[in-house]
Amino acid sequence: MKRSPLRIFLILTALLLACQPDKPIVQKNVVNDVTELNPIKVANIITPRTSTEIIKAVKSHNGPISIGGGRFSQGGQTATENALQIDMRKFNRILSFSKERKEVTVQAGIRWRELIQFIDRYDLSVKIMQTYANFTVGGSLSVNVHGRYVGQGPIILSVKSFKIVLADGSFITASPTVNNEVFYAAIGGYGGIGVITEITLSLTENYKIEKNDTLMNIAGYKKFFFSSIRNKPQFVFHNADIYPNSYTKVRAVTYARTENKLTVTEHLKPNDKNYGLKKFAMKVVAGSDFGKWLRQHIADPLHYTGKVVEWRNYEATYDVKELEPNSRKKATYVLQEYFVPVDRFDSFYPKMVKVLKSNDVNVINISIRHANKDTGSYLAWAKEEVFAFVIYYKQEVSDTEKAKVTQWTRALIDASLSEKGTYYLPYQLQATQSQFSKAYPNAESFFKLKKKYDPNYKFRNKLFDAYYNCKN
Repeated sequence: MKRSPLRIFLILTALLLACQPDKPIVQKNVVNDVTELNPIKVANIITPRTSTEIIKAVKSHNGPISIGGGRFSQGGQTATENALQIDMRKFNRILSFSKERKEVTVQAGIRWRELIQFIDRYDLSVKIMQTYANFTVGGSLSVNVHGRYVGQGPIILSVKSFKIVLADGSFITASPTVNNEVFYAAIGGYGGIGVITEITLSLTENYKIEKNDTLMNIAGYKKFFFSSIRNKPQFVFHNADIYPNSYTKVRAVTYARTENKLTVTEHLKPNDKNYGLKKFAMKVVAGSDFGKWLRQHIADPLHYTGKVVEWRNYEATYDVKELEPNSRKKATYVLQEYFVPVDRFDSFYPKMVKVLKSNDVNVINISIRHANKDTGSYLAWAKEEVFAFVIYYKQEVSDTEKAKVTQWTRALIDASLSEKGTYYLPYQLQATQSQFSKAYPNAESFFKLKKKYDPNYKFRNKLFDAYYNCKN
């Protein structure tokens, strides 16, 4: 049927308007996260710009204190009721830099995007970060993030040292050799030990990388990774996307160092990019089984057609805006993540699929990552070499739906624990006390350190409200 230009214009306009996000209502002294599922009323919010201001606030405030950055944790890990909220996002300066030593010191509230914009001028890049560059560096340390970097693992592996404000207001340096118990407790410690303020990171070179992808049966992925990707120094980024709802196919995407000519000449992804089309595609995938089929059989084959050569820093500057739904009033997009030892990949995977299918979970994507063993953080999620399964899904916001999510989340945690694995703590706090203790057996040692450095339980958030007994 032939459509008039006016009709085509109206259809395109309707699609564009459908992808305009609703802005959440901002309430005074209410802290929420990206999911908008966890509004928390705090007593007051401060936005320091210097370490001196943070020290003064910690010393003078006798009640609870919580610490927030980009607020991408999804279970209240950045706030608790009636606390003084330290919003770190204006605490974002670069303090020192050495190109020769490949080292930079930054304030903890700086976003990765801001840091990469600076070091890109000197042909340098970060060693480890999460996929998206909107997070604050301090927040990334607090949850001990990882990304798609081949041969790497949690961010603790690239941190040289940091300064931290403890509960009594003392201001100390921590590193693997100086105040090392604070170092290993604060990284991955979710703000429970103190306020991380100034962070020194190791850097690496920026260079050209070329993308390649392979579609395969999931049953062959582990063998492929071990034979073709693992311990190969030419590979920089790698992940594999599992296609729902069949969960039988996976697309492995790898970026290798190259000297080939650039096909993308920009050094960084643009700050002001319009993600309307990307959001619409996400909406289609989340909206139906047919949308998921379209992605696997039409959209992705087109997307991965052609040669791509770009800068390493370009691949490090993704924006979370591309993941945002138009509205979170009735439904929202949420993450979960599970880690299993690499030799348990094939036994964990069918258990995960069984839980997702039997509970009709509306999975948008599952990304497989790889991480080397943690060097010693108390709440380590990589207690050995692991595969990570990052589940991105859509859920409704009703109490009934929340209860259903809790039920199948606990089933997934049990599946991971049965394979000597664990789950990631930055997401919704649905694990039972028993599951938390089994997944993080060093938690008691961490809590003893928290008691030592924070005897009056000053640093709090919903994670500690759920699992920390301050009276012990």
